Amino acid sequence: MKLPDQNRYAPSAIVNRPDYSWPDGRRLAVQIFTNIEHHAFRTGLGSDSTVPGSPQTQRNYAWRDYGNRVGIWNILSLLDELGLPAAHNCNSAALDLMPEIGRALVARGDEFIGHGRTNAERQEGMWEEDERRLIQESRDGLARHAGTAPRGWLGPWLSQGAHTLDLLKEEGFGYMMDWPADDQPFWMATRSGPILSIPYSIELNDSPAMVFRHHTGREFAQMITDQFDEMLDQSRHRPLVMSIVLHTFVVGQPFRLRPLRDALKHILAHRDRLWITRPAELAAHIAGLPKGIVPGSEMLS
Repeated sequence: MKLPDQNRYAPSAIVNRPDYSWPDGRRLAVQIFTNIEHHAFRTGLGSDSTVPGSPQTQRNYAWRDYGNRVGIWNILSLLDELGLPAAHNCNSAALDLMPEIGRALVARGDEFIGHGRTNAERQEGMWEEDERRLIQESRDGLARHAGTAPRGWLGPWLSQGAHTLDLLKEEGFGYMMDWPADDQPFWMATRSGPILSIPYSIELNDSPAMVFRHHTGREFAQMITDQFDEMLDQSRHRPLVMSIVLHTFVVGQPFRLRPLRDALKHILAHRDRLWITRPAELAAHIAGLPKGIVPGSEMLS
């Protein structure tokens, strides 16, 4: 029986791959992401704090807008307190509406990642030329705020169409995070050459955990510490990437920040064994490894 399949990457068991390390011989890379989003008012797609799939109202619009008015500033304050770098998946509309967010990210030296124009729309089902326009507008919008075009991409709702990978490569993106298939980076095929897939968790992610599965802030913090402890042990055998995904309107709420602080302090107790990094730095390290080390690297010229 032959099932429909993707043609972007080949099967690869993590236990059978060549070994390598991160800079300075570190074995576990840790990345922290925020999602900075803007939604349409009373229309389009959007999360709801109580019932998934609820109609768009002023209530859930305002709940999400809390993330830009308050939540992101709470998160950045915590990251500053702990001396942690971060990467930010930014709707270009969010930064156009509140450009002071972009200025704060630049001041921190953090990374901007393309995240579409708005999370009120998804990419799958778009005509190819319409999706290319979405990618271009998001890229150019972030470049106006960051000073440089983003190298990485995360689609709104991690959505992709049939040609998304091809379009991202052709529009200058070097990596994306919409395929949560691995705990190591791997190369994927496009019609214009390979693009890197960077691990990005849909499990260790506050939106599905707390909005959709209704975990508490304490439970989410325990998930972070359990994931970290287990991956640190596993990293003795192979290099791994741990990502922590935060939405400004979810974990930016003060009562959720308290347990998050505890979890991050738990991680930082092992800082000398970790590479706490951003995805562009991780992608550059991967690109410098010899062919044959990273799955799919045989496609590299």
